[in-house]
Amino acid sequence: MPIDVLFLVLLGALLHASWNALVKAGSDKALDATLIAAGAAACSIPFLPFLPLPGAAAVPFLFASAVLQFLYFRLVAAAYTAGDISLVYPIMRGVAPLIVAAASNLLLGEAVSPAALAGIIIISAGILTLAFEARRGGRRAIILSLANAVVIAGYTFVDGVGARLSSNPVSYTLWMSLLPPALLFSWAFYQRGWAPVANHVRRNWLRGLAGGCGSILSYGFALWAMTKAPVAVVAALRETSILFAVAISVFILKESASHWRYVAAAVIALGVLVMRLG
Repeated sequence: MPIDVLFLVLLGALLHASWNALVKAGSDKALDATLIAAGAAACSIPFLPFLPLPGAAAVPFLFASAVLQFLYFRLVAAAYTAGDISLVYPIMRGVAPLIVAAASNLLLGEAVSPAALAGIIIISAGILTLAFEARRGGRRAIILSLANAVVIAGYTFVDGVGARLSSNPVSYTLWMSLLPPALLFSWAFYQRGWAPVANHVRRNWLRGLAGGCGSILSYGFALWAMTKAPVAVVAALRETSILFAVAISVFILKESASHWRYVAAAVIALGVLVMRLG
């Protein structure tokens, strides 16, 4: 793999972990997650005039994905309210591909390779390691993280089919980013009223824009890299975001945790790496 491709994939993994850290570090995690979703939409809009509209067959999948993304951002906020990023992020990021691999044969008729089975076993071992953390009060965070992993797997299937039906997968991805913030802000206004939400946006809009742009750039770097290097290798390198998240939790957020959490994060990252390379 060329060094510039390697660098951008790793930068994308860091950006993905970083926007999650922005949510974790925020004073109002639900509204911060909403702002980051809106920031991703804002970064997508300038590119839409230069791309074709998604195919009509993909439109139902865009709406289904919007609902799942709404649930995703709500659960991200809830999970980071309940637990540390070094606990929550590896579960969400690691368990989702496990579910996708396990369900692909049933839903898409795609067989699971021996490497995928090996990855499932390794990821499961990492999750079981986190049981030691659950004994120290992390049970709610783990449950929310597992619930969000199911949601992530759900929109992975929906977007996978939707992108295939679309005339342009990049266009599908950018249009998809517009709908979740509309749902998230509608919910926030209904739940809290106009003034508190507007005040938070006024104080933290730059934070949301930075996180949203990081989210879109992370995905864009991966798409570009997949045109220059094997898809499986790029996908595997992206999973270093788990290790970046743990490093951010230790050195920037100053989270304290038992050694079991860091062992589990490394094991989960290894499992996803094996699964992606298979």
